[in-house]
Amino acid sequence: MTPKPGPRSLFAVADFRRIWTVGLVLFTVRWLEMIAFGVYTYAETNSAFIVAMVTMLRLLPMALFGAFIGAYAERMERRTALLLVLAMLLIGEAAVAISALTGHLTVWQVALATFINGIGWAADNPIRRVMIGQAAGLERMNIAMSIDVGANNASRALGPTVGGALLAWIGMQGALALGTFLYCVALAVLLRLGQRNPPAGTRPGRVLATIREGIAFAAQNPALRGILWVTIVYNLFGWPFTGMIPVIGRDSLDLGPQGVGLLASMDGIGAFAGALFMARWSRAENFRLSYVGGCMIYMAAIAGFALSPGFISASLALFLTGFFGTGYTVMQATLTYRAAPPAMKSRMLGVLSVCIGLGPIGFLLLGILADLLGASAATALCAAAGVLVLAVTGRIWRAI
Repeated sequence: MTPKPGPRSLFAVADFRRIWTVGLVLFTVRWLEMIAFGVYTYAETNSAFIVAMVTMLRLLPMALFGAFIGAYAERMERRTALLLVLAMLLIGEAAVAISALTGHLTVWQVALATFINGIGWAADNPIRRVMIGQAAGLERMNIAMSIDVGANNASRALGPTVGGALLAWIGMQGALALGTFLYCVALAVLLRLGQRNPPAGTRPGRVLATIREGIAFAAQNPALRGILWVTIVYNLFGWPFTGMIPVIGRDSLDLGPQGVGLLASMDGIGAFAGALFMARWSRAENFRLSYVGGCMIYMAAIAGFALSPGFISASLALFLTGFFGTGYTVMQATLTYRAAPPAMKSRMLGVLSVCIGLGPIGFLLLGILADLLGASAATALCAAAGVLVLAVTGRIWRAI
């Protein structure tokens, strides 16, 4: 008997719970690092541009390796692949934690750790989220993604708050020690996973051809083309604002590390509320509205955050970025997974990672503008440009 679609039916599946838990850990450490590394880098360099560049390094591996990871993911057993990714992240986190504990941490080490975490992020869509789709089944993929994004959003509230508090009370060593411990927990959970998949067995010489086939398929499919275009706009004009939260929090709102962490958590609180809403409201007929409309309102709220005169209004604006950005986030992988044929799901999610990985261009632009105009004006200008670009390119995304 087919289980009734719904969150409870998914959490009744042991492997889904384990894959979801691993994702929760990955998300939490990512957001904890983003606020801790941003505050540390700005304190050490006093440069908004360098903060933006360090944050950018988290996305760069998606552009460099996303398509390759997607192609190779088809050739590997995914549980094994995810174990290798987690082991890499654990080693990287432990190394910078030891540097912080011994008083030898530097900005270049933080930048390297950010890049390593970005490699893990690039692997998430073609490996872990394909595993979620296999555990949930196609008919429950939108609900599974709502729950998975809900974990991400909960971590966006928890990670910055904990990261800011640890920075204020203990220092970087506290934040990094917690990240190392959480990766150990994720490894222990993943080792209990029962799900396996037979690898596709693509010949090594076919990897580049496999990538070309995936990109060509996406370019010829109107729905996938629209999905990827919205992703590109979001990551060029919207997502880079996260690198400016510590800068705006300190310079415009006069907040310390704990205050910046609390401010950043408002985005996660709003996103968690949005994920709960999406888990109940999300229906196939609303998928395009959730994806494109959520992206546009998200960027409008970013402009509101950048121009906010005080903590309360900035917090409200970040709550709105989280709430409406969830529609985009939930639908991004869901729509890609549904639009791709079974044999190309990892490949298409790898191509999606490449489009996400174009974000460094947005970070670079925002960093330059922030040094020229100030962080608040630059952030508002980029967000407004994103809304305008989506508004005038409707012919591309209407095919979704």
